[in-house]
Amino acid sequence: MRVLVACEKSGIVRDAFQARGHNAWSCDLMPTEAPGNHHRRDIFDPQVMLMTPGAWDLLIAHPPCQFLSVSGYHWVYRRPERLEKVKAALEFFRLMLDAPIPRICVENPIGITSTRIARPTQTIQPYEFGEDASKKTGLWLKGLPFLQSTERIPGRMVMWKGKMRERWANQTDSGQNRLGPSPTRAADRARTYEGIADAMADQWGKL
Repeated sequence: MRVLVACEKSGIVRDAFQARGHNAWSCDLMPTEAPGNHHRRDIFDPQVMLMTPGAWDLLIAHPPCQFLSVSGYHWVYRRPERLEKVKAALEFFRLMLDAPIPRICVENPIGITSTRIARPTQTIQPYEFGEDASKKTGLWLKGLPFLQSTERIPGRMVMWKGKMRERWANQTDSGQNRLGPSPTRAADRARTYEGIADAMADQWGKL
């Protein structure tokens, strides 16, 4: 398959497909963190023509969620100038969903896209794919079946507010993400878990 992984600089999803024999490319405005097939450019740049109909069989897109998450949108009430960036982020998301590619997966945390564009086709967790981590993620799918869980990793049981709850390695007992503030925090949190990337390549790469 000809696979385009949009808004990915880590190369994790790209490399999972490439390892299984597919012609996979990542695309991002930033350089790739792992040597490999990478377009460093705007995916919708008309001069580049990455979105030419028939150029790709599968698109997996990870549009930035900074202005699409519920927590990000909350800042609009304090800083109204952010509203234009929210509108641009929503339009970029729509362009991903409407790309001229027969099979599409747009991945994003649950946020305002659920009410402004459409609810996700399915939601997944890393711990359903062999990863000791929790991060509820929406998948908006076109021409693709649901991604099937491969291995559920149980969380540790903790008492929180009078109830026993599951928590995973990336969480505190209260359920907050352990990752502290840093210049790379956003990129680290956005990185696709390898268990999910492998499941995408194994399951969707056989279509």
